[in-house]
Amino acid sequence: MFDHVVFGVSDYAASKAFFLEALEPLGVAIVSEGPLGVELCRPGSNASLCIRRIEEKTTHLHLAFTAENRKQVEDFYRAALEAGGKDNGAPGLRPQYHANYYAAFVLGPDGHNIEVVCHEPEA
Repeated sequence: MFDHVVFGVSDYAASKAFFLEALEPLGVAIVSEGPLGVELCRPGSNASLCIRRIEEKTTHLHLAFTAENRKQVEDFYRAALEAGGKDNGAPGLRPQYHANYYAAFVLGPDGHNIEVVCHEPEA
């Protein structure tokens, strides 16, 4: 549905490093960077995440990324915590959403709730 999502961060360097490390298990990488910020994308995808430098206080967002399998969810969670994220929900099933909703949640440097979810049954 989305072409791109743009949001501001208070510490650009810390947020850029966090998102690159946390989303690396999903194949996310920098596609462009300039004075306004950085654009991140998966290979072969047209949807991107744009992180912008801002001076004002940020508003907390919930950003959810799709994983191809449950291992990617677990790899994201581990990488995000190693990158300095704070646990907001360990990898596991969330049957309140649907039977195969397997997700993990981490708070990023600005308090954004970052989720990675797999909708597929266990392989």
